[in-house]
Amino acid sequence: MFDVVVVGADDSATARRAVEAATGMVLLSKGTLHIVTAYGPKSYNDAFLPHEFKFINHEGEVEALLQSLSFIAKKQGVEPVLHGVKGAPADVLLKTAADVGADLIVVGNRGMKGVRRVLGSVPNSVAHGAHCSVAIIDTTE
Repeated sequence: MFDVVVVGADDSATARRAVEAATGMVLLSKGTLHIVTAYGPKSYNDAFLPHEFKFINHEGEVEALLQSLSFIAKKQGVEPVLHGVKGAPADVLLKTAADVGADLIVVGNRGMKGVRRVLGSVPNSVAHGAHCSVAIIDTTE
């Protein structure tokens, strides 16, 4: 089973579904859940960027988001370890997973269809760069 599970999440409904799935996996394995959110400067013209290329831009925002995401796990009896890390989402997930010795990285499948798949997405980048197992959860509505 997976002793150390890392899940990447932002402020989207689909990311919350990924946290729910990761929490379920941790409940089965009795492991440790790490919830990771990337943050950094927002683009001045980010209205046209796909969601995964936008960043939360203040540490206060990321802390509030992480606390909100932690309630998903806490309601199931899992006390997560929270990580707000400055940088690009895929890079942050891969580095955090390596730092904590993750057995599994969980991400949602947003961005894996259409033009974003061609341009690259967080799930694709994580799947190709991870040195552990990766679960890509169907988070479509």
